[in-house]
Amino acid sequence: MEQKMRKIEFEMGEKEMEGIYSNMVLITHSSHEFILDFARMMPGLEKAKIYARIIMTPQHAKSLLVTLEDNIKKFEEKFGKIEMKGYKESKIGFAPGKKE
Repeated sequence: MEQKMRKIEFEMGEKEMEGIYSNMVLITHSSHEFILDFARMMPGLEKAKIYARIIMTPQHAKSLLVTLEDNIKKFEEKFGKIEMKGYKESKIGFAPGKKE
């Protein structure tokens, strides 16, 4: 059985259209949800401010991962490889948890 694609219209307010810059995300999860707290931390400051919290199901979190991987692949095909210079040394920014 074929599923028909639905056309979804999106609405965005002026505030949301401005966007929020984030250079850090804190991710926590339970058996039922993932919580992503997007924050901004500036060099030399000891506090980071959280500007947005997104709560989603584990299935939506995995869908986000797959979609991001696909979009990064398309970006790199068009604009070149994204360099991660200084990524591991940086104390500011998005970073995976420590592997044990």
